[in-house]
Amino acid sequence: MNNTFLNAQWRKLVMMNYAVDPKILEPYVPFNTELDYFNDTCYISLVGFMFVDTKVLNLKIPFHINFEEINLRFYVKYGNTEDYKRGVVFIKEIVPRPALTFVANMLYNENYETLPTRHSWIERDDSLMVEYGWKKDGWNSIRVTADKEATDIKEGSEEEFITEHFWGYTKVNDNVTSEYEVVHPRWQVYPVKDYEINVDFKNVYGPQFDFLKALKPVSVFLAEGSDIVVRKGKKLKTATELI
Repeated sequence: MNNTFLNAQWRKLVMMNYAVDPKILEPYVPFNTELDYFNDTCYISLVGFMFVDTKVLNLKIPFHINFEEINLRFYVKYGNTEDYKRGVVFIKEIVPRPALTFVANMLYNENYETLPTRHSWIERDDSLMVEYGWKKDGWNSIRVTADKEATDIKEGSEEEFITEHFWGYTKVNDNVTSEYEVVHPRWQVYPVKDYEINVDFKNVYGPQFDFLKALKPVSVFLAEGSDIVVRKGKKLKTATELI
């Protein structure tokens, strides 16, 4: 049986990665998952990218084919210590179309918000500039300038940790977690030369994330992305039992 929910390309992913106190994220950790660390560091990432050639249940929906998404996310793992799944939890996902928000919130219990968005990709002789913006009261934006030549992600690297969490987990309530799989090949990244962050974190994500405005990212990536597949989700009651 085909359990594919969505096919698309994710392209030009700007990833701003912050080291944070795990206690800040504990209220958002879904039931039966735990925070995932890289070199004893707890990460939260601000990510902007393009959905391209999007199909839902193999259908292209007018005005919902190419669009921006900006999300704030952190990293968890699910299962036993020897064979666990590495996943992502979203604090909020911003998209420009209300239908996207409705479907994601209803089917996957995600925290989507509909806001005006925009993007800019500018290729120069020796660099690539990628910028994503979203408007909540005023405009917010993240931008990187990078080399034009992409490089492979090294095994065991921070880039691998950030880009290769292939599961999505959502806190439905204190006893139920929603799980879905995202499938994509290994990505390449463009070496980043410069970046700029202009985000009102308090207004967009709430006062509990206002501290990010004064915090410098520990790393900034620009990933090329690829074709992706989002599988249909399911709800988990325990590590082994499905609802």
